[in-house]
Amino acid sequence: METTERLPGGGSDLSLLEPVLDEYAAVPGSLITILQHAQEIYGFLPEDVMRRVAERTGVKPAKVLGVATFYTQFRFKPVGKYLIMLCQGTACHVNGSELVLAAVKDELGIDDGDTTEDGLFSLKTVACLGCCSLSPVMMINGEAYGSLTPDKAVKILKELRGGANG
Repeated sequence: METTERLPGGGSDLSLLEPVLDEYAAVPGSLITILQHAQEIYGFLPEDVMRRVAERTGVKPAKVLGVATFYTQFRFKPVGKYLIMLCQGTACHVNGSELVLAAVKDELGIDDGDTTEDGLFSLKTVACLGCCSLSPVMMINGEAYGSLTPDKAVKILKELRGGANG
C-alpha cells in the first residue's frame, strides 16, 4: 500500500505519520502517544489522520475519536501561529479574567476555541495554568503573561501582531 494514500475526509500527507505508526502501532496502550505525535506533525488531528491511526492500530475509529475528544490537549482544527490559553481558574476569575477574556475576544474578533481569519491567533480558555500568583494570567505559545488587565492583554496582542507583520 502506498503510504501517501489519501483517506476520505482529509487530504493530509499520511506518509508523515507512518514512522510513528511503524514504531507504536503494535504497542499496547500507545494510542495517546500516537495521537500526541500526530498532533505534533499536523498541528491538530485531521479526520483522515485519525482514520489512519485506527486502521494501523486495529482500534475502532469511534474509540480513537473517543480518546481524542476526552483529552483537552487534542485539537481538531488548525491553530494559529499564536495559541493563547487564558486561565479561568479561581484565582484568575476573582482577579478579573472574565474582563481580560472579553477584551481579548473583542480585539481578535473571535470566540473561545476559534482562530482568527488571518491564522495568527487561536484562543482557548483553560481551567488552570498553574500560575496562580500571576493571576489573571494567559499563556501564549508557552510564555506566561501575568497580572493582566484588559488593556495590558490587548497591548500584548497588538505587539505580537506587529511583530508578525514586521
